[in-house]
Amino acid sequence: MTSDPQSETLLNQKSEPTFTLWQGQIPLLISVPHSGSEIPSHISAQMTVAAEGSIDTDWFMEDLYLPIAKDLGASLISPRHSRYVIDLNRPESDESLYPGQTTTGLCPLHRFDGQPLYSQGNEPTLAEKHKRIETYWRPYHQALSAELLRLKTMNGSVLLWEGHSIKSVVPRLFDGQLPHLNIGTHQGQSCHPNIEAQITQYLSQNTKYSSVVNGRFKGGYITRYYGKPKQNIHAVQLELAQCTYLQDEQHPQWSAPYAQNLSQMIGDLLNIALSHLPK
Repeated sequence: MTSDPQSETLLNQKSEPTFTLWQGQIPLLISVPHSGSEIPSHISAQMTVAAEGSIDTDWFMEDLYLPIAKDLGASLISPRHSRYVIDLNRPESDESLYPGQTTTGLCPLHRFDGQPLYSQGNEPTLAEKHKRIETYWRPYHQALSAELLRLKTMNGSVLLWEGHSIKSVVPRLFDGQLPHLNIGTHQGQSCHPNIEAQITQYLSQNTKYSSVVNGRFKGGYITRYYGKPKQNIHAVQLELAQCTYLQDEQHPQWSAPYAQNLSQMIGDLLNIALSHLPK
């Protein structure tokens, strides 16, 4: 471990009951809102066996991104609990982010493959949804917002990077096989045009991974809500096909050597975005 003051500040971990926040100094906050897999017992008691294992988790996003964040001196926020409990990347109003397309809600009722998470009559009530918002959703967003403000105040502007992943084939949610790297900027509205343009140029020159910008995944609630370029807050979502860093999508296990090439590319993407962050 280095004695560099910035690294010591980065490793000043703050723990809360529902999330962990590592604080850095550079103008970058990485959010991995679907990395948690825990389901509290009082909630799992209402669920079917289909919920066991939280199979739709964005597996190992913390393992992938935290070493990158530490190397850069960036902040990272990661939740403990499964998206089956509440989806931190959905608005509390539960309005659809992709009207007309199959998607999942604030408190999902089905897995990605359509299997029900609750037996009939055990679905979350409106009161239960409100309780989960206050217990899990709001603390994460309050911390995320406060950290963005802290980094923006220190640096003048800030980049919010949304780290996500999903199985490369999910017929209920999209046709065919997903490109390896899926960049979302809410059709260019969540970040400065130069950031999107430079990321797009870099990806177009890469032959190892397929990529698309604002394809099936255009950025979820966090990217859309917090990305305010005119206020010097720039947000980019990267949705990874899990085959890029997992040897077996069906039985996920973390392997840092297997994910090494992807880790290097993500580091490149972050540096490109940061270098084009307006001052």
